[in-house]
Formats: sequence, structure tokens, C-alpha cells
Amino acid sequence: MNKMTIRVPFVDLKLQHEPIKMQLEDAIQSVLERGDFILGQALSDFEAAFAAVSGAEYGVGVASGTDAIALGLQASNIGAGDEVILPANTFVATLIGVLRAGAKPILVDCVSQTALIDLKKAAKAITPHTKAIIPVHLYGQMVSPTELFNFADTYKLLIFEDAAQAHLAERDGYHAGSVGIAAAFSFYPSKNLGGFGDGGMLLTQDSDIAQKMRRLRNYGASQKYFHTESGTNSRLDTLQAAILHQKLPYLPQWNRDRLTIAQEYDKELAPLATAGIIPMENQSGTGHVYHLYVIKVDESCPIERQQLEEKLTAVGIQTGIHYPIPCHLQPAFTNLGYQLGDFPQAEKLSKQILSLPMYPGLSSSQIKEVVAAIAHAVSTSYKADNLSPADLGSVVA
Repeated sequence: MNKMTIRVPFVDLKLQHEPIKMQLEDAIQSVLERGDFILGQALSDFEAAFAAVSGAEYGVGVASGTDAIALGLQASNIGAGDEVILPANTFVATLIGVLRAGAKPILVDCVSQTALIDLKKAAKAITPHTKAIIPVHLYGQMVSPTELFNFADTYKLLIFEDAAQAHLAERDGYHAGSVGIAAAFSFYPSKNLGGFGDGGMLLTQDSDIAQKMRRLRNYGASQKYFHTESGTNSRLDTLQAAILHQKLPYLPQWNRDRLTIAQEYDKELAPLATAGIIPMENQSGTGHVYHLYVIKVDESCPIERQQLEEKLTAVGIQTGIHYPIPCHLQPAFTNLGYQLGDFPQAEKLSKQILSLPMYPGLSSSQIKEVVAAIAHAVSTSYKADNLSPADLGSVVA
């Protein structure tokens, strides 16, 4: 059986890394020569640099984005007896982080047009035990800081950002990571700023939170063999920090490239709107950093999301689904007491969304190929149903 030829990959990290290969190798070699593999100089340098460009005072590198959430909540004094509001439409790491901190997760629905948390629904979920809200800056777009500030001020809550997909994203004059009491980032390889393995960071303006976070990531030790609290082993490797620091200066341009690609997708996909192919709404303008480019295959489309996904795969175009099962319907979390129907928008989106190829270096010809394949799949379905493919425009060959 012949292996399927991939014509347009979902992500192409090799393409991104090739121009800076020598710099990355030099950064790795520098750490090898110094031998400071744990909590080394490159980590301190990267923590300071990433915090600075994100508008935060302090950065604390940890082993993963999940740890950044879990330990970051603990460092922010959120734990047992506290309720934390978060969207049902997020990666399970957000939920797991709340549980690991010992707090109670309170899920709420999302807004269909953006897939971001619905603050009106969040307001109805508040109880006397609610201490914080976690706005997930999904797909590279921030939840509005202005609306968050008003929400948090009205209900006297802490804001803890999940910015795992929003490196250098902007909205309302704020960078992701500068809005809440603290913010969690992931450096998983496919992120806008990704390492060569797992990694994460907590950003904060609060020196006490930063100091506590440094203790928690290092066995709860304020100094070697002196443990002031029950911590864990979660340190961003010096090698990873060196790699990430070398990539950091390129991040603004990579983000601009992603925005340009998204704008081209928007233009090419516009004729398919009447056929039920709807891109997720950008409410942030140039501040959206497009970690993912996501479309909805809505009810008016003659083809279902799964069928479209299969047809694109068949012609060598890779896609993703972020996310196919909302948190409240995951088998691991049935004990939270939620059930099918509790969050209709999240449930509906999980059956409609499809993430298209998105990475710096994706060419115009590849974008056109992706859109033409979508148009062909839609057009073919119209014909199979004896319907008219009117208004599909010139994208249909």
C-alpha cells in the first residue's frame, strides 16, 4: 500500500527552522560547553526576555504549559475551596491545571463566532466561592481585556490567563500575558514560539507570585535542601530555553506571516460563505496571531465536517480539529457532573470546526490549493444532492 503523499502539511517546522539552523546549533553548543543544564543562565535570560516582550515583569520557566497553569494557580493562592470559571471549549490542560491546583472547575459555554469564553454565561455561573476566571486566548486571539477587566471588577475575581496559543497576541492595547494576575504559556513545538520538546512559562507582574512559582517548580525549595512548601520538579530545561531565546526575535515576523496567511485564506474562502464555510471571526485585527486558522462547516453546508476532512486528507491536505470533544464530555471528567446539552455552543462547534494548514512559509499557491479542494468537495456534494452550486464563485474549478 502506497503512503499518502502530503501536498500541504498542517505544520512544517523544518521549513521554519532551516534558515536559523546554525543559530540554533550554536545556542545548543553554548549550553553544552557551560554544562548548566538545570536552571542555567540561558533560562534566566529567556525568562527575562519573554516577560519583557509580553509586557510582564517576571517570567518563570516550567516543564509544560499544563504545569504553568497548575503551579501558577497555586502560586496565586488559588486552591481548595475555590471555584475557577473556565470555558468548556478548551484543551483539557486548562481543566487539569485547575484540578491539580486543588480548586473546583466551573465550566461555561463559548461564543459561536469566535469560540472564546462567553462572559455573559460566566456571570451566571458565579457563586460566593468563585475566586478566579481563566480566559483562554484561543487560536491566537485574546479574550477582550477591556471586557475582562470590567467582569473581574464587577464580580471581584482574579484573572488568570491561559495564553498557551497566544504568544505576543494583542487586543485593546494589551499583550497576552499582561492582563491577569498571572498567565500561562506553552512552548510545545507547534506553538507560535515552540521548543524542541515540552516547555512552559508563567508570566506575572507580582514579585511574590514569581518567587513562590520558582519555589514550587523546584521541590518547594527557597534554597537548596530547604523546602518551605510542597512543590514538584517542573523546570524548563536550559537547552530548551536557549533554543527558545534564539527563536524569540523572529516571533513578531512569524506572527505577521500568520496574519497575512489568514487574510489570504479569508479572501479566498469568502465565496464559500453562502455554502456554509465560515472562518472564525477575528475581533482583534492585527493583534490576532493565528496559532490556528479555523473554519466552521455549518448547517447550510451540503457536506459535513467529517466528510470534508476525509476529502482533504485524500488529496494530501492535512487538517486538525481543535477540539473534537468538549471538556465536559470527556470520560475522565464525568465526576464533575456535567452532561450532554449543558454547553450547546461548545458541543455544536466540536462537530463543525476544522483547522486548516497554518504556519510561517505557507505559500499562496498552497492556500489556493487548500481552498480549491474545499470548494471542489462542496461542489461535488451539491451535485450529488442535485442542488445548484450557485454563488460558489470562481474558486470552483
